[in-house]
Amino acid sequence: MFTNLSFGRRIRLRRLYSDGGDPLLVVPLDHPISDGPITMRDGGLDALVGQIVDNGADAVVLHKGGLRHVSPDRFFRTSLIVHLSASTMHAQDPDAKYLVSGVDEALRHGADAVSVHVNLGSAEERQQITDLGRVSDLCDRWNVPLLAMIYPRGPKVTNPRDPALVAHAITVATELGADIVKTPYVGSPDEMADVVKNAAIPVIVAGGPRKTAVPDVLAYVDEALRGGVSGFAMGRNIFESADPGAMTRQIAQRLRQFLGHGIDDPHATQTQRVEQIPTLVG
Repeated sequence: MFTNLSFGRRIRLRRLYSDGGDPLLVVPLDHPISDGPITMRDGGLDALVGQIVDNGADAVVLHKGGLRHVSPDRFFRTSLIVHLSASTMHAQDPDAKYLVSGVDEALRHGADAVSVHVNLGSAEERQQITDLGRVSDLCDRWNVPLLAMIYPRGPKVTNPRDPALVAHAITVATELGADIVKTPYVGSPDEMADVVKNAAIPVIVAGGPRKTAVPDVLAYVDEALRGGVSGFAMGRNIFESADPGAMTRQIAQRLRQFLGHGIDDPHATQTQRVEQIPTLVG
């Protein structure tokens, strides 16, 4: 449960859940540093963010430089999460992640929350976990929600979707003070339900492999929701789709339908996660 949080942090967390408790739809646009430029349509990054926020996304993740090319108007109703970690696919160790921004800088840019990437099991795990702990301390100081993006990745990791490893990733995020954790989906609703059933913070899952057909994306959403997840961090399957706005809208509608029990839900874990969203009193 969300307990012992400051008034300011609770306000920002409530703002993140823009519809008052629905499963989260976070759209990460932090890929260019790691993987190279995103192919933009007319209007560039601002137009892309506009399509996303106008069609139901709760939050967009950007690096500090990218957000300067987006109109502030885009974030009047949608939360801005500033990503603090970076690396490139060209590095000798692409699993290494480095802090390139800080909580105070993110606040100067108007962030509602910050995110940090950790690759559990990587050669530089020690530094990444240290960085997460330090950012968590600064988030406590400045009352800023923290999204920990933790993936099992490294020389000894043979299955990054192993339920035990994903559960460990969730535990690391929780113990170091994250408010929300993003992890891989483990592959089946029953296994995912076992992973998240004892989670003390909301668990959102990555968007999974690139899918070209809308029904395939929605089928993945339905399956993960049945596994008890608290939402999605859906990047490529939105911004690389033929119509990012339409894809965002259909996913957002699916999440709203789920909260209203429009999708068969054999597990109670999702409701438990939603109930963790902090109230402003009490």
